[in-house]
Amino acid sequence: MTTHYKKIASELSISEKQVSTTVGLLDEGATIPFISRYRKELTGSLDEVQVAAIRDRISQLRELDKRCEAIIKSLTELGKLTPELEKQLNEAETMVALEDIYLPYRPKRKTRATAAREKGLQPLADLLLEQNRIDPEVEAAKYVDEEKGVNNAEEALAGARDIIAEFISEHTDTRTKMRGLFLEKGTFKSKVAPGKEEAGIKYKDYFDWSEPVKTAPSHRTLAMRRGEKEEILWLDIEPEQELAIELLEKLFLKGNNPASQQVQLAIHDGYKRLLKPSMETEIRLHTKKLADEEAIRVFAENARQLLMAAPLGQKRVMAIDPGFRTGCKVVCLDEQGKLLEYTAIFPHTGAGGANEAAKTTRHLAEKYRIEAIAIGNGTAGRETELFIRGLNLPGIDIVMVNESGASIYSASEAAREEFPDKDVTVRGAVSIGRRLMDPLAELVKIDPKSIGVGQYQHDVDQTKLQAKLDDTVISCVNAVGVELNTASKQILAYVSGLGPQLAQNIVDYRNANGAFRSRDQLKEVPRLGGKAFEQAAGFLRIHNAGDPLDASAVHPERYTLVGQIAKDAKCSVKELMSNPALRKSIPLQRYITDAVGLPTLNDIMAELAKPGRDPREQFEAFSFTEGVNEIGDLKIGMKLPGIVTNITNFGAFVDIGVHQDGLVHLSRITNRYIKDPNEVLKVHQKVQVTVVELDPARKRISLSMKENEPKPAPNKPQHKPNPANNRKQESPETDMAIKLAALKGKFK
Repeated sequence: MTTHYKKIASELSISEKQVSTTVGLLDEGATIPFISRYRKELTGSLDEVQVAAIRDRISQLRELDKRCEAIIKSLTELGKLTPELEKQLNEAETMVALEDIYLPYRPKRKTRATAAREKGLQPLADLLLEQNRIDPEVEAAKYVDEEKGVNNAEEALAGARDIIAEFISEHTDTRTKMRGLFLEKGTFKSKVAPGKEEAGIKYKDYFDWSEPVKTAPSHRTLAMRRGEKEEILWLDIEPEQELAIELLEKLFLKGNNPASQQVQLAIHDGYKRLLKPSMETEIRLHTKKLADEEAIRVFAENARQLLMAAPLGQKRVMAIDPGFRTGCKVVCLDEQGKLLEYTAIFPHTGAGGANEAAKTTRHLAEKYRIEAIAIGNGTAGRETELFIRGLNLPGIDIVMVNESGASIYSASEAAREEFPDKDVTVRGAVSIGRRLMDPLAELVKIDPKSIGVGQYQHDVDQTKLQAKLDDTVISCVNAVGVELNTASKQILAYVSGLGPQLAQNIVDYRNANGAFRSRDQLKEVPRLGGKAFEQAAGFLRIHNAGDPLDASAVHPERYTLVGQIAKDAKCSVKELMSNPALRKSIPLQRYITDAVGLPTLNDIMAELAKPGRDPREQFEAFSFTEGVNEIGDLKIGMKLPGIVTNITNFGAFVDIGVHQDGLVHLSRITNRYIKDPNEVLKVHQKVQVTVVELDPARKRISLSMKENEPKPAPNKPQHKPNPANNRKQESPETDMAIKLAALKGKFK
């Protein structure tokens, strides 16, 4: 284990003590938010990213240890374990290296080589491998034995070559070098499957495509794999065959004689039949793993940005789920998001409908003293926004809200439990209103994969994706903090140390006993023990509690310390929180102990200054350009405000209010070169864009954020996507992403 700590410390450029302490805390059940926030003295102020990296790496190394133990046990039972082999296994640093060492000894199904060994041809194979000046035909004749199935010398030589081919393909050093060759010099080659040209038009750029393995970006790797899975493409991965054969010949050819010629034949056969397929499988898994990691990283970062979007706050909201023929569902919510009233209006079905809709909207706005109106951005969204703005309702903010996932929530168990007697359209409208008030509190009720900010999320490892998204949601929830007396069980479940069952127990206790009056009262919740309290308490807020610290991120374990600081300053805790001069006069060095250092003391002072501060940005109202409601209203060169809805490796999608997100390609985000759109953009960011290309038939809008973007010449053909250049637009993956974006307003 000490070796593991040393390795992790070296990889992360931190001390072994930081690693060992963090692993100890994790093993005791501490969560990442708790460790990074409340155990800074123990970990040396490691942040969440570093703690997560330690957790993931120690898990990998422990899995390696378990596999090593299993292999040693297997070799022992087979009677093949030697001290040298055991040493090799224990020193293997990766799972791949471990499996390479084990491969020659691993029990396997019957192969051509095992059949040859059963015929007694191993000595002949060994003799040929020595490549002395012998006559292979003469030597092979000694092994002719019709009873064993060796009818002539050529059959004996063929069997010996099979043994040599398998030996070469399982040789540890050979596999290591060949793996490196495939990674450095390997090429993805894709071709269209016969007869699939029309069905697979979205993969057109990959119909005859090649690209180096080491430079292929994750989105193209996943696009080619998807095309192969859909049986549109044939995909092959290998370096130039001459390079692979040359590598093997350097390793195994010792001369130029008849025996060497037999070995050379075995090398060619072993590469084509055994080593090449094995390496291709490995490289497929390796590149898929890397592509998955990158796609998951992009998805998690987008989800974080969406979850941490600026909240409107506790205001009275009218929310509208727009529609044409079926009308618009309207709900009114109080400051806590409680449903007060709901109805339907029909502003798009003729003058009479519009007049009645206006009358109803004005009445509800006045009745419930509405402060903001949230309008879903799906079908009829812009038309409904124009209608509402035309009412000139005084003092009311009108905001378009991204409704991705609202339909998922409205049909969910959580929505049915909360609104058992309401239909899905009412539930969806409530969700739209609440996500304006507090995006985080509402979006945690939805599977993160359904909120429309991913890239190939259905193609990646779903277990790893879910784990990463859970980490992201937990991080966001605990960074913001949760109001204990109003939080839903869904958001409580993400609080450090809780989980679904304790979250339900808290809600049940709250329903039975009324609002919590103190954090300490949490200990009365069934099955919420000391460990869960320790992990959760600092992230739960109780405003208007008897103890003002209960509304802050100061952990209850430090209440006594804060009380002592206030006592020494001859004031109350409340006075200490409200008086900056008093806090500034505190000599923090006086309160340093073995358990409490300056990092914790500084955190406490920051919390006393702004108790329970929300790290999210301040909400700013946004509106699209008037008169631009559909693709037909757009013109090349038009400059428009927009909101970033999704970020991928090849660019960002921006909502400009026409029911179809436009793409700002990576090359058009900024005038300087960037590798990653996240260097400049984040989800929900407000941006100014220029329309540079339009294809209404395919519902494609190309946008630019670059200054002084030149207009295309009037008769100049539109730019053709070319995935060979990652500074130009990518066709297949872009097409799919745009089509998904186009559908989001259709199905609600």
